[in-house]
Amino acid sequence: MYLVWFFGYEQWLRADNRLDPALSRNIAQASTWLLQVLGFPASLNASSPQLLLIEQKPAVFVGNPCNGLVLYALFTGFVLAYPGPIVRKLWFIPTGIVLIYLLNVLRVAALALNHLYAHKSVDFNHHYTFTFVVYGCIFLLWMWWARRLAIVPAPSPAY
Repeated sequence: MYLVWFFGYEQWLRADNRLDPALSRNIAQASTWLLQVLGFPASLNASSPQLLLIEQKPAVFVGNPCNGLVLYALFTGFVLAYPGPIVRKLWFIPTGIVLIYLLNVLRVAALALNHLYAHKSVDFNHHYTFTFVVYGCIFLLWMWWARRLAIVPAPSPAY
C-alpha cells in the first residue's frame, strides 16, 4: 500500500498539482458555507480561494497539508490492511472518508471562529487541539472497524 501511495500520489498526483489545491479549495468553500449558514459573515478571498475570510479579514488559509487527503489515505490503508469482509470495507471506507471530510470542514470553520474571537490561541488549537481531536476520531473509527465490523460471525454448527 505504501508503494501505491508513493508512486500514485507522491510521484504523480502531487507533481500534477491539481488534486491538493482543488481539495483545499473545496474544504475552504464548505467551511465558508457552514459559517454562512450559522450566520457568520464568512467569504472566500477572490484571488486566493483557499483563504477563508470573516468580516472581510483573513481568518484561515487551508493549505495542502491540511486538506485531509493524507488522513483519507491513512484511514483507507488501515481498513484495507486489516482483515474483514470486503463488502463491509466497500461501505465503511467511503463512510469513514465522508466523516473525516466533515470533521475537517468543522475544524476549519472552528479555526476561523477561533481566529475571530480568540486570535492568540489559534496556533495552539491548530497544532494540538484539533490534531488530537481529528486523530482521536480516526482512531475511534479504526477501533469500530477492528472490534465490530471486521469480525465475521462464526457459522453456527449444523446438527
